[in-house]
Amino acid sequence: MQRRIMDELIHWKTKRNRKPLLLRGARQVGKTWLMKEFGRRCFKNTAYVNFDSGGKICRIFEEDFDIRRILQMLNIETGAKIEPEETLIIFDEIQEAPRAISSLKYFYENAPEYAVIAAGSLLGVSIHEGVSFPVGKIDLLEIHPLSYVEFLKAVGEEALAEQIEAANYDAMNTFSDKYIHWLKLYYYIGGMPEAVSDYAENGDIYAVREIQNRLLELYENDFGKHMPKQELARIRMVWNSIPLQLAKENKKFFFGQIRQGARAKEFELAIEWLLDCGLITKVYRVSRPAVPLKAYTDFAAFKIYLLDVGLLGAMSELDARSILEGNELFLEFKGSLTEQYVLQQLVAETAYTPYYFSVSAHSEIDFMVQKEGGVVPVEVKAEENLRAKSLKAYCDKHRPSYAVRTSMAGYRREEWMVNLPLYGIRNL
Repeated sequence: MQRRIMDELIHWKTKRNRKPLLLRGARQVGKTWLMKEFGRRCFKNTAYVNFDSGGKICRIFEEDFDIRRILQMLNIETGAKIEPEETLIIFDEIQEAPRAISSLKYFYENAPEYAVIAAGSLLGVSIHEGVSFPVGKIDLLEIHPLSYVEFLKAVGEEALAEQIEAANYDAMNTFSDKYIHWLKLYYYIGGMPEAVSDYAENGDIYAVREIQNRLLELYENDFGKHMPKQELARIRMVWNSIPLQLAKENKKFFFGQIRQGARAKEFELAIEWLLDCGLITKVYRVSRPAVPLKAYTDFAAFKIYLLDVGLLGAMSELDARSILEGNELFLEFKGSLTEQYVLQQLVAETAYTPYYFSVSAHSEIDFMVQKEGGVVPVEVKAEENLRAKSLKAYCDKHRPSYAVRTSMAGYRREEWMVNLPLYGIRNL
């Protein structure tokens, strides 16, 4: 499996002022595989430690932060020869050992010649529970589910992926039927590594749904393990309301959809917990489409998306035929899946922070990003329908230098906007 972030790991290895690296991301997005594969490819040895098992491995860090002593203990525990620059030291599920998190500071200050990489699925939760975090002493990388391009590579369609990466729109237009075929499958399978790997190996979409349901069950079990009972019900209500929220024409998160009479204050902690776990993404409204977008954030208005389009389909109990072939019952939700897909690609494949903009419930720009000193409006269309009333009205009023409509139609440039195919949205 080829992951784009592997290039970033290789770059980190050669950095002049390298710090210990911390990978953040939801459970089951492939952090452990990435670290081990990185060690296998780029280092002579790998010393792997998983703190989830607890016990004596956690006690190594309880005595003090003498790095030489800690290295000796790790050598005994892992059986790996730990050498500067030659060995990758992996701390997995590091949130289970708060003192190990603190030790990263001392690795940076006292033993920078050792390559240390750590990962945790609930790091945001741990930090909010009072764990000391070595700010400024570590590098951070976010890990996401596989993007569409990574999915193409995983299923053996490297040539199609390469044309997207090269922004070769002539080739993409020529083979649009192939891109759309795989895009619909991606809507169903999503980017969770286990689901993608199983489909690539066996081609069984029904097994994929079993994997997705098992992952959803795993996440819901986490709710009960880490939250007090009074918050557990609220987390589940927020989590289970997301498909309904995205199914609305106006996808702004509406607390009344959770429970009649619900107020924002009651559910703030539940939403933040899901954010800390990497299970959702929050997209804020901007009150004005101007640079910098961040300065015009309306924190009271936002949309919430799941971490993965395949999991959204599983939560919504959409069968494969509905997604791959389409039917009347599915038409309204198709826009929700498409918007989830676009958000997921922007988060995984670009450096942009997505926002949205609206002046009324019936006039909304799905996403806004800040690019090269300007603001780019992005309107999302689920099919080849090229009518873009909201985008046209926006462009007539604000005159952006660059505007994007993304749809199943091929690449085309018009006087006032560019139609970017959905499968090429990474090139925004």
